[in-house]
Amino acid sequence: MANRILFVCLGNICRSPTAEAVARALLPGVTVDSAGTGNWHVGEPPYAPMQAAARARGYDLSGLRARQVTGADFAQFDLIVAMDADNHAALEALRPGQGGAPVRLLTGFAPDTGADHVPDPYFTRDFDAALDLIETCIKGLRAAL
Repeated sequence: MANRILFVCLGNICRSPTAEAVARALLPGVTVDSAGTGNWHVGEPPYAPMQAAARARGYDLSGLRARQVTGADFAQFDLIVAMDADNHAALEALRPGQGGAPVRLLTGFAPDTGADHVPDPYFTRDFDAALDLIETCIKGLRAAL
C-alpha cells in the first residue's frame, strides 16, 4: 500500500496542490505532498483562481507553497503521481538510478473518464473541470489503495 504519495505537475501552483488537498480529504491516514517539475514558482502559494475554485468545494490550498521535485523524492515516497505525460517523462529523467517510487499518471486511476491527462487550468482557465477530474481520479486512487 502507498502510505506516502507525491503529486506532481509543472509549476506546483494549480493541479498538484489541488490533488494534494483533495487527497488529504479523501485519503485519511495517507501522507501526501505536491511538487512541480519546474522551479518558476518555488515558495509561492497556489494560483489565486485555483485556490478560489478549490475553496468553493471545501478544499483549502492557502497554506501550501510550491516546491520543485528532487531525486530524493523517489526514496521518500511510495508513489509519485504525474498530471500529464510531460511531467511523467520529466520525473523519469530525474529518477536516480533504477529504483525508487513508481511514477503513475493520475488519470490512470480513472480510466472511465477517457482522459489521458489533467489539463492545466493555468492555461485552459477551466478550474472547475480540473477539479472535477482530480476528484474523480483521487476517488479511483482511493479504490486502488
